[in-house]
Amino acid sequence: QREFTQKKTFTTWINSILAKHTPPSVISDLYTDIQQGHLLLDLLEVLSGQHLPREKGFNTFQCRSNIENALTFLKSRSLKLINIHVADIIEGKPSIVLGLIWTIIFHFHIEELARTLACTYNQPSLDCSRAVDSSPKASRSAKKSAKIKERWKISATKALLLWAKEQCSLHGSINVTDFKSSWRSGLPFLAIIQTLRPGLVDLEKAKARSNKENLKEAFRIAELELNIPRLLEPEDVDVVNPDEKSIMTYVAQFLQYSRNLRESEEDMQEKVREAVNWLAAQEKKLAKLLIDTENETYYQKYKEMMSFMEAFNQEKNPFLPVLSSKRSEAELSEGQQQMREEWDKLISQINEWKAKLDHMLPSPLDGIEAWLQEVEHLQAEDLPDLQDPFKAMFVFREIIVIFKGLMDCFDSHLDTLQSFKNEDEKNMPLVVPEKLEEMKRRLFSNIHFTNSSTFLEYHYGLCSAIANEMMLKLNIWDMKYGTKESVESLLENW
Repeated sequence: QREFTQKKTFTTWINSILAKHTPPSVISDLYTDIQQGHLLLDLLEVLSGQHLPREKGFNTFQCRSNIENALTFLKSRSLKLINIHVADIIEGKPSIVLGLIWTIIFHFHIEELARTLACTYNQPSLDCSRAVDSSPKASRSAKKSAKIKERWKISATKALLLWAKEQCSLHGSINVTDFKSSWRSGLPFLAIIQTLRPGLVDLEKAKARSNKENLKEAFRIAELELNIPRLLEPEDVDVVNPDEKSIMTYVAQFLQYSRNLRESEEDMQEKVREAVNWLAAQEKKLAKLLIDTENETYYQKYKEMMSFMEAFNQEKNPFLPVLSSKRSEAELSEGQQQMREEWDKLISQINEWKAKLDHMLPSPLDGIEAWLQEVEHLQAEDLPDLQDPFKAMFVFREIIVIFKGLMDCFDSHLDTLQSFKNEDEKNMPLVVPEKLEEMKRRLFSNIHFTNSSTFLEYHYGLCSAIANEMMLKLNIWDMKYGTKESVESLLENW
């Protein structure tokens, strides 16, 4: 399934790039069409803006020469092509072809985009690694260069994830912690679209829809309104363990779209001033509301909060592009710095207000809310980096122990929530129905799924750890030993 998804995603991405080639070209079957080398060179020419040498014919020698030219070009850019050989590409071996295309996507698409975020997120600069690679001592510092490149690879992934988190953070409790199951609901895609193009989606309606409906809607809007190629289908993402590389490739297109939305500095400053004034007005409105409702019942306070948040979410739409604009601290003007501080301050006040209301919930709902928040906090924590499978395995094991303790209360909380009688002695509602529905939705959609998902992530980490250990041993075995005793010693040690 993973190989099928990658092939489909990578093919669509390649064709979106090849459409810019002169003349345009297209791939029908990735594994066979790449064997001649021409389309591979076309792809690299568009991505690099360079004209690459090639043989015009299609016989075996010419195809081999074209593939060699492509690989030589990639190596000249300090890309590590591990176990990628000309013969395997000519044979169209799926794992090798997909590995090659992913290397190209990551370098030319994701790294190039993530570099624009490097200063903002305090990640190491890719230019540093290039400086090392191009120095006269490059041949003697290959290992050091490779380590720098590997560190940046991790940082580029993290920078893209942080960018996605930031776009989603403008819309409440939509969290992303990885490029896998976090996207299954479709809400993160819709949240990013809403940030980039306010008014295109209704996130409140989306929260009540199924995963597949949200994914279908997100991909449709992205294609029609943002001109982002549809690399994925709902069934590719709404699975237990979606393909990380395919989702990263797709999400990077939204970052590309945001890079193309640059406005003139004068227009930007005017919008910043408008945003600062709006944020100041919202802060005064919130302060007045807190005073006016101080002696009201929980029910009335929550109704007022819902009314405030509905208006707030509606009014913030015109300011989303400027609020989500990412620049490093050094690049921020005084107005932008003030806007960022005002936004953080207001969101902090809103969250503090919500937390106080949650503590005021009538018993036993207050205990269930506290339990929900504890589970959601655990859910929102970054998952371990599976590039170190053994470490990931132990971290997952700790998470599972905590989850097991929390899940002991799941059935009792569910029964309590479903049987809760929402009225006081005067037959007046204690809690607004929307709050009860929200708690039920969080209980079912988030926590129930996360519980099983974490176990599956753990086993995925465990299998990855075993596979890595196997490969390490097999690589050692690949060496030639001169005596029977040395081989027996190797076996015994294993």
